[in-house]
Amino acid sequence: MSNDTTANRRTGTATAPILVTGVAGFIGFHVARRLLARGSPVVGIDNLNDYYDVSLKQARLDILKQMPGFAFSHLDLIEGDRLEGLMRDQAVRQVINLAAQAGVRYSLQNPHAYTQSNLIGFLNVLEACRRAAVDHLVYASSSSIYGANTCSPFAETDMTDQPISFYGATKKANELMAYTYSHLYRFPCTGLRFFTVYGPWSRPDMAPIKFTKAILAGQPIDLYNYGQMQRDFTYIDDIVEGVLKVLGHRSRENPAGLGEAAEDRLPHRVYNIGNHSPVGLNAFIALLEKALGKKATLNLLPMQDGEVLDTYADIGRLQRETGFAPTWSFEEGIREFVAWYRAYYRS
Repeated sequence: MSNDTTANRRTGTATAPILVTGVAGFIGFHVARRLLARGSPVVGIDNLNDYYDVSLKQARLDILKQMPGFAFSHLDLIEGDRLEGLMRDQAVRQVINLAAQAGVRYSLQNPHAYTQSNLIGFLNVLEACRRAAVDHLVYASSSSIYGANTCSPFAETDMTDQPISFYGATKKANELMAYTYSHLYRFPCTGLRFFTVYGPWSRPDMAPIKFTKAILAGQPIDLYNYGQMQRDFTYIDDIVEGVLKVLGHRSRENPAGLGEAAEDRLPHRVYNIGNHSPVGLNAFIALLEKALGKKATLNLLPMQDGEVLDTYADIGRLQRETGFAPTWSFEEGIREFVAWYRAYYRS
């Protein structure tokens, strides 16, 4: 175990810890907090990079460090040997891989960051899981892999060979890599295609924080495609519930997550995880205005490279196989988000 591992590691329990990568990130923080709250020990890793405000990541991490059963190591997935050593020393049996270079637009500016984190880093995760013979790897994919797909709602059986951002391409690659490792080494892997996650502690580069900040400051909001887009916004608590349901649902006998060939049975599965209820950007802004008590100024712009018009998740497979069902309405979620924003940013 490295010297930078937090001292408040698990004690007096035979329960193997769950490794959560990207633990200081938006989804990783919420997943780890829920696991700890239910009594599951967590080993969290994060490289705390400066893609966005590191103080927000640190604030999330400070909350986790106060919870019993949490251990943290400042570690980058690119450090394959350290990752393997950590998993071996902590006797990790389950892994939730949420670490990645995020952001569709940033992938147009700095594609090399996505190669390092999302491709080489993910390969290191797969190798570490193989060597540790883990019971289950759950990993983050993205609705971005649907790219130019025009079928709606998006289903796992749809073609995903036309991602229109490099970020989406790396997530497609992750699914293929996990499928191959599942085929070669027969360990259970499950990919989750997240659809526009929002809620308290969200990333500053995402629309809820960007739009809220602009409205409160009286600054214009850039709306691409003149606001004519929809997103399947999914509240963070629903996402966490889905992640934990999937974690306890290993796909040893399910058909392959890619291709669906009945004769090719592998312990690999891919699920959409969303709200199955897309919201137009104008309706989204109207709810923000209502919650903030202030009108927005809009700057209508043409479509931007890498963006998709609409996202809409078919979550039938996840519902049938795990019992997942989103419970948060968008209006309720926006109220919770705004309450957190005002408290955290004192605005």
